Amino acid sequence: MSPNHSSTDSPGNPPEEPGQAPQESELAKLRRQRQLILNAVGEGVYGLDLSGKVTFVNPAAAAMIDWPVEELIGQSMHTVMHHSHPDGSPYPREDCPIYQAFQDGSIHRVTHEVFWRKDGTSFPVEYISTPMHDESGQLIGAVVTFRDITQRRWAEKILRRTNEELEHKVEARTAKLRKANRQLRELNDMRSRFVSMVCHEFRNPLNNISLLVSSLNRYDEQLSLEQKVEYLEDVKTNVGRMTQMIDDILIIGKTEAKVLNIQPQDINLVAFCHDLINEQEYLRVQQPIQLVCSASSIMCHLDPQLLRSILSNLLSNAIRYTPIEKDIILKLEAQQDGIILEVSDRGIGIHSDDQIHLFEPFHRGRNVSNIPGTGLGLSIVNQFVDLQNGSIKVSSQIGKGTTFVVKLPQSLNH
Repeated sequence: MSPNHSSTDSPGNPPEEPGQAPQESELAKLRRQRQLILNAVGEGVYGLDLSGKVTFVNPAAAAMIDWPVEELIGQSMHTVMHHSHPDGSPYPREDCPIYQAFQDGSIHRVTHEVFWRKDGTSFPVEYISTPMHDESGQLIGAVVTFRDITQRRWAEKILRRTNEELEHKVEARTAKLRKANRQLRELNDMRSRFVSMVCHEFRNPLNNISLLVSSLNRYDEQLSLEQKVEYLEDVKTNVGRMTQMIDDILIIGKTEAKVLNIQPQDINLVAFCHDLINEQEYLRVQQPIQLVCSASSIMCHLDPQLLRSILSNLLSNAIRYTPIEKDIILKLEAQQDGIILEVSDRGIGIHSDDQIHLFEPFHRGRNVSNIPGTGLGLSIVNQFVDLQNGSIKVSSQIGKGTTFVVKLPQSLNH
């Protein structure tokens, strides 16, 4: 036997199987490729055996939960990072979708849970648990792939908030547009009524003037001087009525256009009211207007023109709708938060159905009959009270009288 032959066939060196070395080399190459792939993947990937222990884990998974890779191998991943719900309550292993993959052999995808870091903080995750089988089809564990969706949740939250804010803005804008449309319709209706009322209110005095002038022309020789003077006085009265109506309409227009100039001044309210009720148009022979005030002087800082218009309209209405023998009282009172002007009468009263429309332009009570008036006075009063940051209330009973209570600030800074 030659030496070479005996060396080859020695008992300590069994003969190699043909192709064995290349197979091991290929297997090592595949393992290296697998490891390189796991290391390169940005998502967390780890494997579990049937007992839930970690068999492999890639660096991305370990980094997301702040654990070293070598410390995770062989540990229960549920205990390490999936032990609690988002609210901190315990998460039993048997309820975990990852371990359910061991039981039913199905893929489980979850998007609403959290994983926990080593320092006790958590982050929202999306994960897929996929059963793993060997060559014979036997279930041997599971592979879990997960990603941190904190940024996605933040973006979704911002998107939801933005959508909600946009919806609120759209709803608010829609409500404003609906309100504006409703106000526009109401304004158009009011303008139509206003024009109709103006035409109606002007027609009556114009017809009266036309009739009076026609009578003067036709019966000039038959009428006495006294009758002619009476006719001319009636013409003057109707012209004055139209002039007053035009002035009132202009005042309402200025007020609504917010171009009315307010000029507050120091006023002795008691003296102001005393002078007003002694003017010719407010004198009543049988029952003069009574001024009631416990103080000899009440100082205030208000616009005298607006104040005069408020009082003159209220007193004129009281005189117009109160029998000459009945009382009219103007009461003044100073309070800590303002001054009170109260005009009360014992006149015909205002129907309850009319009171809700009392401050609308041209509205007149159903029981005024032929008593002259334009229906603009109380509308002006209400607007002038508002301009001075005040309030007005009315109480009335048919046949018993009416009381208007105006409250104004004692000092108006404008």
